[in-house]
Amino acid sequence: YHPAPLSEKALPDTFVVQTSVLYSVPVSYTIVSGDDKGYFVIHSSSGIIRTTKNLKLEDFPVTFNVRATDSTDAAIFKEVPVKVEVIDENDFPPVFPSSLLEATLAENLTATQIVQLKAQDNDTGRNGFLTYGIVNGHGLKFRINETTGVLYSNTTFDYEEEPTEYQVVVYAEDDGIPEKKRGYCTVVIKITD
Repeated sequence: YHPAPLSEKALPDTFVVQTSVLYSVPVSYTIVSGDDKGYFVIHSSSGIIRTTKNLKLEDFPVTFNVRATDSTDAAIFKEVPVKVEVIDENDFPPVFPSSLLEATLAENLTATQIVQLKAQDNDTGRNGFLTYGIVNGHGLKFRINETTGVLYSNTTFDYEEEPTEYQVVVYAEDDGIPEKKRGYCTVVIKITD
C-alpha cells in the first residue's frame, strides 16, 4: 500500500488507508513492525489505519508492515508493507536579514553590481527555493538577478542632474505549494558625486 501523502499538519486520528484481504474467514489486522515511533494505529477488524499523533516531517517516509491473521488459527497470516509519506507545507515566508539596506553608487559608472541580497527560508525543498525580483525599479534603472539576488544598475547616473537617492524594493519569493510566499527588503541607493 502506498496511500496519498499526508500533510505535516494532519491531526491525530486522520484516516490513512484501509487494508483488506480476500479470505474465507474473519481476520484480525495488526501493525507488526516498522512503526517504531507509534504514528499509526489499525482497527483490528476493519483494517482502517489512522494517525495517533502529530506528524514530524523529518521522521518520514515510514514503511511499516500490516499483518492479517486468520481469526481461528494464528499460524495462518499474511503481511503487506504500507509506505506513508508526509508533505512539507509552506510554513515560512522568505526573510531578509534586514528589511532596510543602504548602498552607494558613484555617478557616471556604466551598468554595475550594487549589492548582493540574500534571503533565508526555513522550509525545505521547493517551499524553500527562492527567486528574487524588483517591485519598483524606477523605470529600468535597476535590475536583479533572479537566482543570485545581485542588484545591478542598468544605466549611468548624473549626481547634478538626477535624484541622488533611489529606494528600490526587492522581494524574495519561494516556490511554495499551495501558495508562494514573499519577503521584502528596501534598498536605499545613494548616488555619490
